Amino acid sequence: MGGRARQRGQTPVKRSISRKNLWDATPQALKAVLGRVLSAFPPAVLLGSRFRRHFRFVEEAQWWPADRSLDYQLKAVREICNLAYAQTPYYRRMFDAVGLHPNDLKSLDDLRALPTMDKHTVREHLDEMCARPVTDLSVDYISTGGSSGVPLYFYIGRERSSIEYAYLISSWARAGYRLGMPLAVLRGRVVQPDPNGLYHEYDPLLKHHYYSNFHMTDENMARYVEHMRCIGTCYLHMYPSSAFTLARFFRRSGLEVPSNIKGILAGSETEAANRRRYVEEALGVRHYSWYGHSEKLVLAAECEHSADYHVWPTYGYFELLDEEGRPVAEPGKRGEIVGTGFINKVAPFIRYRTGDYATYVGDHCEACGRQHPILRDVEGRLPSGALVAKDGSLIAMTAINVHDDTFTNVRQFQFYQDTPGEAVLRIVPATGFGDADAERIKRSLRPKLDGRISFVIQRVDALPLSPRGKAIYVDQKIPTLMTTDKEP
Repeated sequence: MGGRARQRGQTPVKRSISRKNLWDATPQALKAVLGRVLSAFPPAVLLGSRFRRHFRFVEEAQWWPADRSLDYQLKAVREICNLAYAQTPYYRRMFDAVGLHPNDLKSLDDLRALPTMDKHTVREHLDEMCARPVTDLSVDYISTGGSSGVPLYFYIGRERSSIEYAYLISSWARAGYRLGMPLAVLRGRVVQPDPNGLYHEYDPLLKHHYYSNFHMTDENMARYVEHMRCIGTCYLHMYPSSAFTLARFFRRSGLEVPSNIKGILAGSETEAANRRRYVEEALGVRHYSWYGHSEKLVLAAECEHSADYHVWPTYGYFELLDEEGRPVAEPGKRGEIVGTGFINKVAPFIRYRTGDYATYVGDHCEACGRQHPILRDVEGRLPSGALVAKDGSLIAMTAINVHDDTFTNVRQFQFYQDTPGEAVLRIVPATGFGDADAERIKRSLRPKLDGRISFVIQRVDALPLSPRGKAIYVDQKIPTLMTTDKEP
């Protein structure tokens, strides 16, 4: 079956035989039994030698001077390019077409002789991009999230999970998290109710408490919070939209935030600064974030001292390109994130345009001392929060300030749009919602939309989340705005 045909599949169809996949497939009842034995071992031991080796590496490498990181990147770029040239027809054609052999790469700048690629390239040429037999038991077939567009399917090796997790744990340490601390997780996992009706599952391997992101009613959130109070010193691992929903619940309900929650690890979505401040004020802890995607090309994590993202130089080769394809090196300028991954050696991605954009800050952080590229304002070019005005211009959800009392007594909201200049605001009412709330929403939003978009309010019982449990703030049906979300 060709790569193009395979992209039409609705879900990933292949899982490797790996430690992670086998554990994920273990029934919850058996996990509980095994947990009593596994709890005697440190999590780093249970995660395996590959994780421990990479964790030691990233803990040291984050402090390397810039010249050592550049030397490492050049070696890693040559390695992945040699693999791609030797094992894949697609990349051999690409290199030959520009008269470049991987051994000719004398500097990272030489890589720019190759053209960039994107998701359409992968869909068209996946079969020709694979450097390892895809039937191998060490190969997974996975996809990006595709919350507002068509998921991208591709192959990747099972080893990426332990490598990725080593980087994430080292990144989260900047917010105070340590491996072995409990995590209260509200993300895309499907969680079944326990005998008491609580949507909660426990993974004893890493002390993860999973709560259902698909059932965040006021009643369920109150039960989640009470359960969290009893799991010890912990961090919340959430989507930013889930953190915002929880923060609004605390403000609306008046419940006290559990004192054992020490921080929020919020990833997989971009979040407006005003929503982030709202969450931090409501919960009284830091909202820490990072940037990554399922393709495993670029990983950037916030600094201990600011919300600026530091790009991990040993994870992949990062480029920031302007509209003409030139490197962005001037602070304050924006560009598209382009990555060459070091992790995926099954289907290498070389100079892949992510469709995500960021502002360049610099290459050295005075606060922490890391000599990494620094970014801020990372987001998709057309994020799922874009509405189309009558004149065809875009109004981003970040411009619609909702950290005030606009949506008091509303559990969820979503704009639906299929016609420029017109929209339906779908809301899931909370207890106590009435006509006065609807009128307040209209009074608050109409000035912000400034007559460019008219809308009506429609009350609904529920709003669908993405396949991975993300909130979709705009159900956008205008074809030119259909984009694909990225995820780690």
